[in-house]
Amino acid sequence: MFDTMTLTKATAGVCGAFLVFLLGKWGAEVLYHMDSHGEASYVIEVATAEDAGSDEPEVSFEELLASADAAKGAKVFKKCSACHKLADGANATGPYLYGVVGREIAAVPDFGYSGALAGLPGSWTPEELDAFLAKPSAYASGTSMSFSGLKKQKDRVNLIAYLDSLDD
Repeated sequence: MFDTMTLTKATAGVCGAFLVFLLGKWGAEVLYHMDSHGEASYVIEVATAEDAGSDEPEVSFEELLASADAAKGAKVFKKCSACHKLADGANATGPYLYGVVGREIAAVPDFGYSGALAGLPGSWTPEELDAFLAKPSAYASGTSMSFSGLKKQKDRVNLIAYLDSLDD
């Protein structure tokens, strides 16, 4: 079926292609070798997380809460509205949030809380809500709430002011 000449040509083709590949690889290493450039001519300094916060004056949580804007909090609530309702007693994927500020933690009747939240003592004070909304999984490890959290404290404070304005 195959004669010796055909087998020799096929082997030469494979070996030739491999040789071209190796020569290309060697040429690329010569052109783009990183160690041959020496040290950097200049270094760009980048601000770290500690440096970024040091320029702004420290504002207390109470001052932030006093200056909170409930209208902006209503806009932030749109992120929450996929799982939470504002009507009293209207549970959804998450418990209803009407009257949540000041309510006991995991106190909504007929809602199945995760063990992480059900075991927490206390009530949802503005400070507790701020800590929870920053990163729910860090506040209550094992919570079934999959929301990653609100990074900006101003957004959290506005949301808390909005939620506090809803109940009597």
